[in-house]
Amino acid sequence: MARLTRSESQARTRAHLVATARDLFLADGYAATSLEKVADEAGYSKGAVYSNFKNKKELCLEVLGLIHATKGQEIAEALGGGDTMEERLEAFQAWAEKTLGDVGWTMLEFELIVLSRHDPELRDALTATLGVAREITVTLLKSFTDSLGVVLPVPAEDAAGSILSLGVGLGIQRAIDPTISARVVTDNLRVLLAVSQPSEL
Repeated sequence: MARLTRSESQARTRAHLVATARDLFLADGYAATSLEKVADEAGYSKGAVYSNFKNKKELCLEVLGLIHATKGQEIAEALGGGDTMEERLEAFQAWAEKTLGDVGWTMLEFELIVLSRHDPELRDALTATLGVAREITVTLLKSFTDSLGVVLPVPAEDAAGSILSLGVGLGIQRAIDPTISARVVTDNLRVLLAVSQPSEL
């Protein structure tokens, strides 16, 4: 087996640290997770953490980016898997019921939002993270409607914004009361599709 180069070894260490931090942040929250704890859990020195991340905020923001990318992939698989539109919407609905309101993910995001009140740098970083999440949502929605051969009645950016806003708000509610249904998000998408027009080939 070929020996890893220095850059490959560094990339592997960084990925391991992010994966370990993700598990700890989701399980215990931001405040309760120290960089020392991440290092110990991952089997590295604290210096290895600081050689990859300047502080805990930077590490957590990378964790959020990983979570958003993972959730985006899950949604893409749900919306692209069925033979009919209804099957694909039901798969998306199943994902929403399972995922929206996940306590670890929802509370981690909410914890950072609260901290950003007095931290302009963190607020700017979260704004950028939200922008990436919005771009992912737009891409997923465009791919879905293109595959159906329809054009939405509003710009994809506006439609994606409404879906993302519903998802975020509903996620907070469901983190408190998981008995609340996530169907409103899917129903919103159904309404948009019902008033869509066939695309011109």
